[in-house]
Amino acid sequence: MPATDPQPTLRALLARPDLGLRLASDEDALAPDALDTPLRWVHSSDLADPTPFLADDLLLLTTGTQFKTVSGSGDPAAPADAYVARLRARGVRGLGFGTEVVRDGIPPALVAACHDERMPLFEVPYRTPFIALARANAEAIAAQAYARRTWALSAQRAISLAALRPDGLGATVAELAKQLDAWVGLYDAAGVLTASSGVRGGAGTDDGADGDASASGGELAAAIDAEAGAVLRRGARAASQFEVSGTRVTLQTLGRGGHLRGLIAIAGAELDLEGRSVVTAVIAMAGLALEQNVGLGRARAALRGALVQALLAGDAQLARRVSRELWGPLPAAPIVVAAAPLAPGRADAATDWLELRAAERRGALFHGRGPDGHVIVVPAADVDTLHTFARLFDTAVGSGDPVDYPGFARAYEQATVAARRAATGEVAAFARATEGGVFAALGTPEGRALAQARLQPLRAHDEAHGTVLTETVRTWLAHDARIDEAAQALGIHRHTVRARVAQAQQVLGVDLASFPARAELWAALVALAD
Repeated sequence: MPATDPQPTLRALLARPDLGLRLASDEDALAPDALDTPLRWVHSSDLADPTPFLADDLLLLTTGTQFKTVSGSGDPAAPADAYVARLRARGVRGLGFGTEVVRDGIPPALVAACHDERMPLFEVPYRTPFIALARANAEAIAAQAYARRTWALSAQRAISLAALRPDGLGATVAELAKQLDAWVGLYDAAGVLTASSGVRGGAGTDDGADGDASASGGELAAAIDAEAGAVLRRGARAASQFEVSGTRVTLQTLGRGGHLRGLIAIAGAELDLEGRSVVTAVIAMAGLALEQNVGLGRARAALRGALVQALLAGDAQLARRVSRELWGPLPAAPIVVAAAPLAPGRADAATDWLELRAAERRGALFHGRGPDGHVIVVPAADVDTLHTFARLFDTAVGSGDPVDYPGFARAYEQATVAARRAATGEVAAFARATEGGVFAALGTPEGRALAQARLQPLRAHDEAHGTVLTETVRTWLAHDARIDEAAQALGIHRHTVRARVAQAQQVLGVDLASFPARAELWAALVALAD
């Protein structure tokens, strides 16, 4: 943010010729920035201990009455070293001594004490009333406040004009970075940096998503990216601050709680009241712009979903024509069709992320809503996008075998099967997901529920009567329904196996002499196998 002039500091008071102040301290021996720390007020007191009545960041003026010696003792009423130590501990930023009121010069003991405490000490000549210093500092504070308000109005006007440009959000981010003299980044709902301006980390190139050349810049970039992603995943409206390597970072979400549209991050700016008002104006404009895009986004999503239906119905020519007019060509065949079931709270963010990727890589990605979740289409040679998507949105993604567009429906069916067998955050290819054959598909919630119902009478009988019919039938079927081999495996007589199988038929109400009945029972046992 731009500096304002005059500043309410001791250096500014010393520089005013009308006040005639003289610095009695050696500036090189003072604490860093001792003369440039903003002053809240100027106060005067001759008390031996005025600290109970003082505030932080204050300039104290005195005539030195408290340093007069006690009659007959030769000792000062207020020892200078203890006096200055108390002022320093209280946060006093400087001490002004009015000469020619009680004595002609500054007491040497006071000069030494201020030197030891690195406290600025200056002389106030007799012709300069203390009230003149208080008024001069108050005027500087008022002038600075006026300058800050003027800057805030000017900044908001410049940002409003930037918002009217074709790339409204990007131009707004750039103008905010310019006005704050800081790095500003805009993250989408998935936590991906989509626009930025300024230098992040104090080194590197200007603009771009990752232009940091220094190690500190890389550390700061990683920290901001991680925190932005964490805030957006929580899904609640929030404003927060944190520090990385001495750089202050401010984060502010965009959109409504539960429907966040993104986040604005600001690094390297100390925001005062006026600075926060400018940022608030940008947050309001950006949030409004993103919310206004929601209706248009829903229309686009509906149209994309319709094109997915057209591809499933085998009308690739219609899908190609519409896609070319609106978003660019469909990905070139051979393609991989992926299915990604998403939780309702992540669908909007996922759509926004895919829209951005599709716009950046025209002809390399198509997506839309399908019958069982999101459908993503990429060239067979470029499946990295699917893995990135699965990690970002912590979802299971299934992909079909590479096909041409006539095989789209078959590839989609394969993708939905693979998605049901994929681990969260990973992509499962159909070829790998079905390595176990047809029976591998039985391990679905539906398959297990049907198997549980089919075997429940047998399991209930075993539990109630202490029998082992379920295990006997499993072993018998595993040995191709051969009584002798099952008996040998179980270590019992063949007549016992035959009797148990007959009893199992009665409990289940089926004829296990038929192949379909045996196959169904075996499938149920496989589905519930641990």
